[in-house]
Amino acid sequence: MEKRRLGKTNLMVSEIGFGGEWLERHPEEESVELIRYAGEKEINIIDCWMPDPKSRDIIGKAIADCRDKWYVQGHIGSTWQDGQYVRTRDMKYVKPAFEDLLARLQTDYIDLGMIHYVDSREEWNSIQDSEYLRYVKELKESGVIRHIGISSHNPKVAKLAAMSGYVEMILFSINPAYDMLPASEDIETLFKDEYDQSLTGIDPDRAELYRICEQNDIGITVMKGFAGGRLFDEKRSPFGVSLTPVQCIHYALTRPAVDAILCGYDTKEQIDAAVAYETATAEEQDYASVIANAPFHSYRGECTYCGHCKPCVARLDIAMINKYYDLAVMQPEIPATVKSHYQLLAHKASECIGCHACESRCPFGVSIAERMKKTAELFGC
Repeated sequence: MEKRRLGKTNLMVSEIGFGGEWLERHPEEESVELIRYAGEKEINIIDCWMPDPKSRDIIGKAIADCRDKWYVQGHIGSTWQDGQYVRTRDMKYVKPAFEDLLARLQTDYIDLGMIHYVDSREEWNSIQDSEYLRYVKELKESGVIRHIGISSHNPKVAKLAAMSGYVEMILFSINPAYDMLPASEDIETLFKDEYDQSLTGIDPDRAELYRICEQNDIGITVMKGFAGGRLFDEKRSPFGVSLTPVQCIHYALTRPAVDAILCGYDTKEQIDAAVAYETATAEEQDYASVIANAPFHSYRGECTYCGHCKPCVARLDIAMINKYYDLAVMQPEIPATVKSHYQLLAHKASECIGCHACESRCPFGVSIAERMKKTAELFGC
């Protein structure tokens, strides 16, 4: 299992993670065994947004004997009231719910303390000078949470978090369909079965979010990577074709700043299907050809960093060069971190010989040679 550094947290997380929201659907012993099986496959990051006692007890029992091998995303503000999930900033509920999380997980710390589910700018603004945020920061200062994160589905809010100075990582919804949708404060827009067929290419707010996170060393963990399973069904997929788990995982993991995708599992076979990404061939990972040839939607002319352009006769890592170019042109001046990362590449854009062989392999018709020329001019090599 490949590990990635989760931004400035410096935690080395498995690029395939565990989203725990389906645990309560199964008998406790079965779900405990499922988490342990994931651990055997070297998955080491798990998300617990769920406030219900059963889900929390399951995770606690599963990791009790190996707590130091797991990184837990524990959500602050996800509460259980009268047998129902309630998202709140009311400290009358927030503090007991977090203390319950610690108790049921049988731990005295949470690796990633998540500001739970902020999708509106109004709510983001309202928590900035609040008892709720002071509590989160106090937990960080006391070591009860090791790092502060946030979960959001709205790229405009996530950008504010990435630039806040205190948020260290973001749990964000990413898949090739969502990336075409504009920012919204209504999560339901992400889950409808029909999408506007005029949408093309990645939404600018989402592209900017990934770049800001990359520049500020804000790690991203991914939720909703399969769009609730819609992408596996050509009749419900907004592309009119089906994708595989491996293709969806590859899409998420090739976004700037993304370090892990947290998949939901009902069975060991589903864990195996996700972990199969680690040994998948380039053909099995290839989401780009599927999207490019789909009857609906297109990323025409946009580099999605899929790597389809390989191999390069000049040994350029074209996808990575394109990624650094996109990160650089977002700002009036090239960020020092981006320039440094580019300089570390073994082969620079200036080494492009202009053969255009890569362009014949690009599913989206990107003018790669021209982008290499612009990149060389921008970075000076």
